[in-house]
Amino acid sequence: MLEILSTYGGPLAGVAGAIALIVAQIRTNSTRANTARVWQDAANSWKEEAEAQKSRADRLIDELNGVKHELEELKKQTRTLVAVLSALDPEKVEEFRHTRGL
Repeated sequence: MLEILSTYGGPLAGVAGAIALIVAQIRTNSTRANTARVWQDAANSWKEEAEAQKSRADRLIDELNGVKHELEELKKQTRTLVAVLSALDPEKVEEFRHTRGL
């Protein structure tokens, strides 16, 4: 029996080691694949969130541009009203402009 172990023990240990190495490699590759899949899912999620944030930012910019346009129109109308009122009583309008900071 000792002769069998001494004759075949080395090669059997080598085969067992090779099998263990192959199993470990398969597990490592499986873990790497799972990790890569998790990272890809996270990247996709971040990309979707970034696209949603950009969409919200674009809508906000459009709304702010609309508000800016409305304010410009109000300024024009105010200038027109001041001009009309100035034609009626310039002293009172000038007093009003100074008190309101116009």
